Amino acid sequence: MNATTPAAALSGATDQLVARPWLDAYPPQVPKVIDEAKIGTLVDMFREGVAAYGGRNAAESFGKRITYAELGRKADAVASWLQAQGLQRGDRVAIMLPNVMAYPAILFGILSAGCTVVNVNPLYTARELTHQLQDAGARHLFVLENFAATVQDALSGLDLKQVILVTPGDLLGLKGAIVNLVSRHVKKAVKPYDLPAAISFKSVLAQGSKQPPRAVTVSPDDMAFLQYTGGTTGIAKGAVLLHRNVVANVLQCEAWMRPFFGERNDHVMVTALPLYHIFGLTVCALLMTKIGGCQLLIANPRDIAGFVKTLKSRPFTLMSGVNTLYNALANAPGIREVDFSQMVFSVSGGMATQAVVAKKWKEVTGQPIVEGYGLSETSPVICANRLDIDEFTGTIGYPLPSTDVSVRGADGTALPYGERGELCAKGPQIMAGYWQRPDETARAMTPDGYFRTGDVAVMQPSGEVKIVDRMKDMILVSGFNVYPNEVEEVIAQHPGVTEVAVIGLPDQAAGEVVVAYVVRKDASLTPDTLREFCRENLTAYKVPRRVEFRETLPKTNVGKVLRRALKDEVTQAQ
Repeated sequence: MNATTPAAALSGATDQLVARPWLDAYPPQVPKVIDEAKIGTLVDMFREGVAAYGGRNAAESFGKRITYAELGRKADAVASWLQAQGLQRGDRVAIMLPNVMAYPAILFGILSAGCTVVNVNPLYTARELTHQLQDAGARHLFVLENFAATVQDALSGLDLKQVILVTPGDLLGLKGAIVNLVSRHVKKAVKPYDLPAAISFKSVLAQGSKQPPRAVTVSPDDMAFLQYTGGTTGIAKGAVLLHRNVVANVLQCEAWMRPFFGERNDHVMVTALPLYHIFGLTVCALLMTKIGGCQLLIANPRDIAGFVKTLKSRPFTLMSGVNTLYNALANAPGIREVDFSQMVFSVSGGMATQAVVAKKWKEVTGQPIVEGYGLSETSPVICANRLDIDEFTGTIGYPLPSTDVSVRGADGTALPYGERGELCAKGPQIMAGYWQRPDETARAMTPDGYFRTGDVAVMQPSGEVKIVDRMKDMILVSGFNVYPNEVEEVIAQHPGVTEVAVIGLPDQAAGEVVVAYVVRKDASLTPDTLREFCRENLTAYKVPRRVEFRETLPKTNVGKVLRRALKDEVTQAQ
């Protein structure tokens, strides 16, 4: 990023804010803005969905389906039970679940009770769980029994009133007993635990269904989610997402996508992204509720063989994922036996999508990957490609309706088109702030009210935006900026490479050097071969000084490679 930019060079910079060039690139059916007068609450949106789509399937898990009408009744039972426990409007309730059938009922039940949802990664350690629940002040926790042992380990540091144990088979009828049997005794996925005061989700439903929930006045300005950021660069922070923030983003996504949905009203979204992650939460759970679609819930997307088997058994029309997921599926045995003929589009976000993965995906499915971009703090979607593209673009597309973006230098000045700077965004989907961290909130915002994403980007004169990399991941080699994404993109194109992560490590002579960690598919691949491949495609200072091979790379449960965790691990080992 440039610290200063000559005034003459800024002749086109303010055009980013005034002209909004991306609007001219919008498909003709997509509005320039959403009607913000229609922004209500997620409770209203859910109730309207139940009323309008009662007979349609809302979710499917392990071959069992639940209608919107039934989902509405289960959510009411959850809301009634929470209210009977004395929970008031605004109280925080935590969900520690993968994508199981109970998730949507618990999610909408908490919101209907007037409470705030605190999504928790089920793979958290006891330490991470303790930090998040203490920080959020959540005293009720819904957790899958597979992770109950973690709760037991954390219990002494928590102030929990009630733990509710959920099973994978809940809401699956008779089939649920088989699913639970396999989970507990065949896959041995449930570690021994001792939580004598915990109650079952079935008990919650039984008690809550005895009376309807009490009507609660929920405002668009009430907190819907306390959505914690990944915390890979420090202590995880809770992004305060109001009902209006999230509903606005659902309306923005709907406005962008609806012209391409077609006339059919039976859309099925493959929901492999975890619902506790903001991408899966908004684009899968909430958007499908708005349009009356069905979520095909994938409880364990890491089981690629099982995932492919599910895709073979069920027609679907929509798909969302991240680069690593598309890469794994595109190379999975049996994937070419899946019927992709009804798929309208497949969207990607959460991390940079590599061109080699997008090319393979189109070869397998006939559809390009449509990449978008967002963060937990932005509910999440800020930008997306047009859904009528024929080929993968390598960009994040254009700002959504009612969204402004600008690329800024280190001094906060808007940069001309084509120059690298920090991507900043403004719109109704931007969070209210970080939970109990006014200093962090102030640092995240510009004086004129834009959210600083922390990502380095370039804007084209058309308004199309390309992410270069995370600002904190940039490597400085002898004064030259090296962006890991660029180096990873080159290495990933080598046919002997499955995955790659690039980081910078300290060097006395150059300040930092580029180091690549590679998962290879060809055991004969050597570091020298890869470095020579890089020399053919990269300037000398961008070529990795070292290449090391690994069996796996550290990732989030969404599949995003954790460069920071990798760097910490390597640094500690050294």
